Amino acid sequence: MTNNDLLRSLRYALELDNNTLVALVASGSDGKHELSLRQLASMLKADDEPGFEAMPDGLLALLLDGLIVKYRGKREPAPGAARLPPEALTNNRILRALRIALSLKDADLVAIFALAEVAVTKSELGALFRREDHRNYQPCGDQFLRNFLRGVGLWHRQGRPLTAASS
Repeated sequence: MTNNDLLRSLRYALELDNNTLVALVASGSDGKHELSLRQLASMLKADDEPGFEAMPDGLLALLLDGLIVKYRGKREPAPGAARLPPEALTNNRILRALRIALSLKDADLVAIFALAEVAVTKSELGALFRREDHRNYQPCGDQFLRNFLRGVGLWHRQGRPLTAASS
């Protein structure tokens, strides 16, 4: 799943407009990075459309950070804590960021996948959120992430809250 596909899916699932997406990137970067509406429009185009621009991993990471800030609030680092370098984006890390942003518990994730007509157990989900060097770690596939985003859209459109009160 490309970053642009993910951007389009998130935009649809959470019903975000272009101005909100631009604001999310700004809040994810503490205002240090700006995304113009023109750039965003070119990233939302289909891959074969003229003017298409690929979304870099760093920009997607800022968008995910912005979602966390929007739904969960700004988290201040512990005094004296060093800022870790950004990790490479994988489907597992994207899924984890969305889980954190939307305050989803295991039961919520199972329900979201059920809306997308995917049967998943809590232990299968646990394997997706483990460290990569753990023996039970499982990589998250593109189709699994697509189904999750489809389920989030259905969850959201049913009027279920996407905050800590979702359970």
